Amino acid sequence: MAHVNIQKKISIFGSTGSIGQKTVEILNNSDNYKVIALTGGKNIEKLADQARRLKAEIVVTSFDNLYEELKDLMAGSKTKVLAGAKGILEAADLYADIFVSSIIGFSGLAPSIRCLKHGSVLALANKESLVVAGKLLRDESLRYDTKIIPIDSEHSGIFQILGGNNSKDVEQITITASGGNFRTWPLASLAEVTIDQAGKHPNWDMGLRITIDSNSMFNKAMELIETTELFEIDHKKVDVIIHPESIVHALIGFRDGGVLAHLSKCDMRHAISYALNWPNRVPSGVSLLDLSEISTLNFEKVSDVKYPALRIAREALNIGGLSGVVFNGSKEIALDRFISSDIKFTQMSDIVEKTLNTMERFFSISSMEQSFEDILQINKEARTIAQKLTLS
Repeated sequence: MAHVNIQKKISIFGSTGSIGQKTVEILNNSDNYKVIALTGGKNIEKLADQARRLKAEIVVTSFDNLYEELKDLMAGSKTKVLAGAKGILEAADLYADIFVSSIIGFSGLAPSIRCLKHGSVLALANKESLVVAGKLLRDESLRYDTKIIPIDSEHSGIFQILGGNNSKDVEQITITASGGNFRTWPLASLAEVTIDQAGKHPNWDMGLRITIDSNSMFNKAMELIETTELFEIDHKKVDVIIHPESIVHALIGFRDGGVLAHLSKCDMRHAISYALNWPNRVPSGVSLLDLSEISTLNFEKVSDVKYPALRIAREALNIGGLSGVVFNGSKEIALDRFISSDIKFTQMSDIVEKTLNTMERFFSISSMEQSFEDILQINKEARTIAQKLTLS
């Protein structure tokens, strides 16, 4: 009997971003997937090229004003063209076996939640979804029997290490940080960091926003919150350590004294491929490590003085409630203002901490439950306060 290849249906939200492009690269080299939907932002030429190559059923730009231009680029194809938040949610309503959520920022939350209702796999790269609505996502995934598989290299590492291990036996989870571009810089020099300097990374090839977040350690602060939410573990059991080589992505220490680590090259295709093919493993295009070639792996403690984002993230976790919404919303505003050259690199953490304290004082965010409506409202209030702080 001839072997019949059954294609998995897949949709990618944020296909023109760094994770999305890596996912598309994997799909271009495989016959195992049928692309249902692709969504992107302003880079509609790349989006249209992806949609044509992958013969997507639907393609969406998040910008309403780019609809006609995208439609012209897709002329002659059978692909349906949509635009705006409504179009993205329409794409999320279409069934797929795998949904890749790689939209950057708070705007990735709504489609992430919508995708969960299909009882499929949500391959999650949009860390904001877990930071602002971790419990809501977990509850919805249980309700619809959808598996959330992380694409972040650190959380993919944790997910893979846990495997058949009982999470109740976990004593400590350690996620690693490269230390970014300014690991060896003196503290006093950080106030003068430029956008060009903050937009470069020694190990990873990422977009501007996530690269700046990585260099300020806000990305790792988000991942700290993400770890506690996804794996339902107390943040006191989660440690962050600087590892300049970015080879070891995560370590888990168990109560019997054993520590397991996940290692791989600095190539996101590994984590993406793992999520797309779970529970199986297939070639991802990433070669195995040669430890004799690497020779040395280094680890350093993180300075809360140099990287206050991690300390503020733990403050948010101690507050609880909707503090993750405030942390993320104010961080996004602070990042916008730094990119616009309105504030200094070191002022971003000040704005986030002040917004968090203000929101707890006047809105009692610690006592608020995670409903989608409350999340939207607190996100709006936090951004308004953060915006005022950047102007003061």
